[in-house]
Amino acid sequence: MGQCGITSSKTVLVFLNLIFWAAAGILCYVGAYVFITYDDYDHFFEDVYTLIPAVVIIAVGTLLFIIGLIGCCATIRESRCGLATFVIILLLVFVTEVVVVVLGYIYRAKVEDEVNHSIRKVYNGYNGTNPDAASRAIDYVQRQLRCCGIRNYSDWEDTVWFKQTKNNSVPLSCCKAALSNCTGSLTRPMDLYSEGCEALVVKKLQEIMMYVIWAALAFAAIQLLGMLCACIVLCRRSRDPAYELLITGGTYA
Repeated sequence: MGQCGITSSKTVLVFLNLIFWAAAGILCYVGAYVFITYDDYDHFFEDVYTLIPAVVIIAVGTLLFIIGLIGCCATIRESRCGLATFVIILLLVFVTEVVVVVLGYIYRAKVEDEVNHSIRKVYNGYNGTNPDAASRAIDYVQRQLRCCGIRNYSDWEDTVWFKQTKNNSVPLSCCKAALSNCTGSLTRPMDLYSEGCEALVVKKLQEIMMYVIWAALAFAAIQLLGMLCACIVLCRRSRDPAYELLITGGTYA
């Protein structure tokens, strides 16, 4: 019965190491996705430390690939030293992922304050004639999120750009996508997106941060199972060094 349990633990451990390789790719993808999205929305918040969870999760993903390699070799060869190293590294990565979750929640809460603090300044700096990066970011956000203005399209009336153009219209990025003859005129508000961008930008950025949090939590749970199986193998290895190897011809360390 004990031998069955130890064999099952080793089999699960080998399978988990394969999952770690897949997890490495997924975590790196999530981190890269956060970076790419940040590039689209970075004008709406000034705290670059918001990217810390993404940086950490990419580092964890890279480390998980190495962990999977160590774990597979250590499990198949029944290496006590290798399994102990595997458990220690897993524990360190687990602690790191807990830190990612905590930081994710902290920066998720800060996103709303950051956007509220900077969005009006970004809109006031809009230049539709010779658009700079911030102006292009506003047009991109309004098209992607299907919104107009900060709280609604009337916010454009308070901007420098609106007062300078004096044509009583908002940027064409406020026009509904289905309309081809929209000029952005405030005399036809039904042609414009009615929802403001502030709440939608906050929601989008908080969703992205939640991807990081859930990814870290999911793989932290897998790592707990990996540590448990490795500890079972190590305990059995210490009590009974003559137990059967997972593969024939394996050597002890």
